[in-house]
Amino acid sequence: MTQESTLIIAVLIITLIGVALGRLPRLRMNRATIALTGATFLILLGAMTLRQAYAVLDLDTLLLLLAMMIINVNLSLAGFFRLIGGWVVQRARSPRQLLALIMAASGLLSALFLNDTIVLMFTPLVLEIALMLHRNPIPYLIGLATAANIGSTATITGNPQNMIIGIASGLKYVTFAYYLAPIALFGLLVGWGVIVLIYRAEFARCHWQHPQLEIQQYHKPLLIKGCIAVAFMLVNLLSGMPIPLAALAAAALLLVTRRLKPDRVFKEMDWSLLIFFAGLFVVTGAIEHAGLSERLFEIVQPVAGQGIAALTLSSALLSNLVSNVPAVLLFKPVIPLFSDPRASWLTLAMSSTLAGNLTLLGSVANLIVAESAKRRGVHLGFGEYLKAGVPITILTLVLGVLWLNFIF
Repeated sequence: MTQESTLIIAVLIITLIGVALGRLPRLRMNRATIALTGATFLILLGAMTLRQAYAVLDLDTLLLLLAMMIINVNLSLAGFFRLIGGWVVQRARSPRQLLALIMAASGLLSALFLNDTIVLMFTPLVLEIALMLHRNPIPYLIGLATAANIGSTATITGNPQNMIIGIASGLKYVTFAYYLAPIALFGLLVGWGVIVLIYRAEFARCHWQHPQLEIQQYHKPLLIKGCIAVAFMLVNLLSGMPIPLAALAAAALLLVTRRLKPDRVFKEMDWSLLIFFAGLFVVTGAIEHAGLSERLFEIVQPVAGQGIAALTLSSALLSNLVSNVPAVLLFKPVIPLFSDPRASWLTLAMSSTLAGNLTLLGSVANLIVAESAKRRGVHLGFGEYLKAGVPITILTLVLGVLWLNFIF
């Protein structure tokens, strides 16, 4: 092995470790800066040329992600998520109902929009309700995070890794949902049951004080326009329009406005997520150019190629080692080589998403909930999360394997 090859492999390892941990020791770097820096060093070291780096950028996925962020920001500014959250908690008549409604809303909205957006909007509201009612906020926060991950399993637009899989596999939006939406639906029921069982004292029968929330503020014209744009996107998706184009058409409709300054929309967007994806595309492209993906296939094929259960286990383990988005990108070049690519793509989507519920570090949605709660004086610890996260992950993965084996 040459010195250049050694350096390339070292950069790849450091980058993947940094992405998995979300930081590098003694450096102020996040996942986006780590991925971008790693990609740049790989190009400088000759792992691939600049033109080859341009070629590996998945513009369909980046465009879909950009369009969904524009839609989400517009809905957020219109007060859509606050309005839904207020509507949900006002209809709760017991702690169990409150948890069920929080998880149902989190799961359903995460299937339509990015799960990270949903937990970002809902965490402050869930905390406000729980503390107002003198309830333990921890089970409700865990319910919010796990439901966002479970619900996002259902559709291509539910989370970033599904977007990558949806574009790479060529599966239609409706086809994807047909196979995976039942797993999300029954997974939410499983998650609710696990949390109620683990936190029995919190959900025992008790006097229920109905929360008195402030009237949720919303901007009616923007809200109506946002709902029309989402309906327009869903109609286009159901009609078979290319997924990135359907999302972009809805985003473009929202950008034609007299009320909202473009700077306000672009300021609220998570540009670091786009940078993170672009960097990861180059990093995994370098792995493929170096021939390491072929070696990866030789390693995983004897195990992962043995069927849905084996691929689920392999994907879940890798997702918790390097995070689910990098895991999907590592599997991306080898999935088409399996005997049944469609079943393999869907299994990868299911397992990489549900595996994110295993630990507090398993998905970005979990971290958003924990950090947002911490800023408000509520500590959701790693060990505390594990009590519900482990059984929820195991049971939902088993459910997913049984369903996919049945349908295929």
